[in-house]
Amino acid sequence: MKLPETSEWVLHTVAVIAQLPAGSTVSGAQLAEHFGVPGPYLSKQLAKLVRAGILTGSTGPRGGFRLARDPENIRVLDLVTAVDGAADPYVCRELRQQGRGAARPEDCTAPCGLAVVMRRAHEAWRATLEAVSIAEVVATLPDTVPAKNRRLLLGP
Repeated sequence: MKLPETSEWVLHTVAVIAQLPAGSTVSGAQLAEHFGVPGPYLSKQLAKLVRAGILTGSTGPRGGFRLARDPENIRVLDLVTAVDGAADPYVCRELRQQGRGAARPEDCTAPCGLAVVMRRAHEAWRATLEAVSIAEVVATLPDTVPAKNRRLLLGP
């Protein structure tokens, strides 16, 4: 399974926001600088997270992004779906019925065995991501990491 680079950006972004004290906000520019990624493109991904109800965004001098719900209630799958959609990446084009070696239509009444395997793999992948919350991911970090991120993003 290959995801766009922006998926990694939003996973890390939400995980770092989850490390901040509840209600803290951080700007898109701060997050882009923190991770060394292009600000305008990260902002587009953050807007998708706002539309999905994962983040809230506000403007003004104290504006920025914060979690819209508890990190225990944000699943890794929520983030991936918000930015990449939920579609199965494998599309069976019935290659078995094409070309010189084409199977007869009557031999292809059941789904292709490869399509079945790929669908099961996709469902297992989704189930794995659904089973993990952002809070669980943050809990795996050494204590020094959240402290450093809070200092860098919110100041001393």
